[in-house]
Amino acid sequence: MCTTCGCGPDEVMIDGEHSHHEHEHVHADGTTHSHAHQHDHGHVAGAAHEHVHEDPQAHSHRHSYAPAHAHAPGVGTRRMVQIEQDILSKNNAYAAQNRQRLADRGIFALNLVSSPGSGKTTLLVKTIELLKGRQRVAVIEGDQQTSQDAERIRATGAPAIQINTGKGCHLDAHMVGHAMGKLELPDDSLLMIENVGNLVCPAAFDLGEAHKVVILSVTEGEDKPIKYPDMFRAATLMLMNKCDLLPHLTFSVPRAIEFARRVNPGIEVIEVSATTGEGMDAWLAWLERGASAAAERKRAAVEAPKPPIAELEAHLSPAS
Repeated sequence: MCTTCGCGPDEVMIDGEHSHHEHEHVHADGTTHSHAHQHDHGHVAGAAHEHVHEDPQAHSHRHSYAPAHAHAPGVGTRRMVQIEQDILSKNNAYAAQNRQRLADRGIFALNLVSSPGSGKTTLLVKTIELLKGRQRVAVIEGDQQTSQDAERIRATGAPAIQINTGKGCHLDAHMVGHAMGKLELPDDSLLMIENVGNLVCPAAFDLGEAHKVVILSVTEGEDKPIKYPDMFRAATLMLMNKCDLLPHLTFSVPRAIEFARRVNPGIEVIEVSATTGEGMDAWLAWLERGASAAAERKRAAVEAPKPPIAELEAHLSPAS
């Protein structure tokens, strides 16, 4: 369980079926013990699945103290940092597996992150509709409860898997790996992962995606990038959404971009409106460039010349 934000793995469900988790409880003396919960994964027969099933879903975040409301009040900073490093290391191992599986298939995967209410799902629905006949898309939806967003995606004709995190405030690579095993992901396709609405924890968790894309609505403050710098620093692209509302707001687009580039000088920015379609051509072009590059890397890997068997045997044999 997260020692600062209180999220936990106990209620994680993938398309309505419990996942398998082992999680650690952290005691005040800094020791831990694990509880395993075995549930049906609900994998589709024949679906690829390469994950090891010993995944403590605990995590913590860097703070100079353990707050009184924490799951492990009184645990020292050094111990908390060690726990965080251990959990993130395990998550990164799962993310590496996901990334390799995606690369082998030429699938371009994106992790969409934002505050709640930024318009992620509406933007995703509009994107899928505009890509029909041009690019195959599948979606992994992350929410604490309900399958409403996955149902909205399925209504477009795109396949979607819902992950409900219960008390959890973000998706992790283990959850996403399970969901990938249940999705029919065609080669050279686009996988969109809509994370739980949160600008804090998702910044630290690699899911195996090619890029994080942060959505900032103009109905939010333009200072969000400097208030939540880790997320904007981790993102490759910022979509400034709901731009059709700008005439009715005091939001400063140049100031928001300046703040974003203050924490991440290389971040790209596209101004969009899912309602009017403004900026969507630029967003679709960005997606298609990424998808084409992923497909090309897969083809290059397949077509790369392989060393002769004799050369391999000589390389592997012990020195005489």
